[in-house]
Amino acid sequence: MPNPSNRSPTSASPAAKSSAVAKGARKPSLLSSAALRPPRAIIRGAMPWALQGALDRRGLGPVAGVDEAGRGACAGPLVVAACVLRPGDASRLSELTDSKLLTAAARDRVYERVVRRAVAYSIVVVPPDEVDARGIHVTNIEGMRRAVTRLQVAPGYVLIDGFRVPGLPAPSVPVIKGDRVAACVAAASVLAKVTRDRIMADVHAEYPQYGFDVHKGYTTTDHGEALTVHGPCPAHRWSYTNVAVAAKTHDLHPPHPVLLTAAALQAKQGPAVDNQEALFDVPTG
Repeated sequence: MPNPSNRSPTSASPAAKSSAVAKGARKPSLLSSAALRPPRAIIRGAMPWALQGALDRRGLGPVAGVDEAGRGACAGPLVVAACVLRPGDASRLSELTDSKLLTAAARDRVYERVVRRAVAYSIVVVPPDEVDARGIHVTNIEGMRRAVTRLQVAPGYVLIDGFRVPGLPAPSVPVIKGDRVAACVAAASVLAKVTRDRIMADVHAEYPQYGFDVHKGYTTTDHGEALTVHGPCPAHRWSYTNVAVAAKTHDLHPPHPVLLTAAALQAKQGPAVDNQEALFDVPTG
């Protein structure tokens, strides 16, 4: 009887060959999804420059980063920025990181350095009345599209902080905590944050009773107390629930159309306009 241990190491039983095929041993055809996938990029270098460096090496540059400031505020504008950095500029932007992790002085330094050294950048300011009329999510998505489109250098790829943005003029991917792991997104976050903070300093000069120079329009205890005492001003987003509640308390009406959230509707119910019940009654004339 033949000894199984004497079999040639290159021989294989029909069952073994069948098992190999079942495990995917066949090479994909040229039209298969596996064959159409791009080759894997090897990410080298220190974060947060590694991701965009890998894209550049694969010929997908210039790489633009996009981020916003003010999405969660109940007053002031939404500011969106897009930025393309020079590859290999890490040593000249050593302080660059998520704008929320920097002091105000450090943000100003990084802002000036990014403005000087960036290949291209653009900043879009969306005023409160536009946020109120269209909603924060719609204006945020549209602001990101506008920021990328306004870049003087057309990007080959776009990295977005946090969520997908359809309709961009280049391939894109959302990056979780992108302002901490992608340098171009961090640069965009600094541009947006510093621009918005400077705007809010001007708003404070016009409406000092709200303390905009401190909280920048975000919902804090002090801001909430000021809203309760004074009611909202034109710099507030009247579509936000806390602002709508304060407006109702003071019997105030916004100077522009306001698309309210479902929660804010419970505080103030307006008449139907163009089949939209989520509108304040706006004075005419």
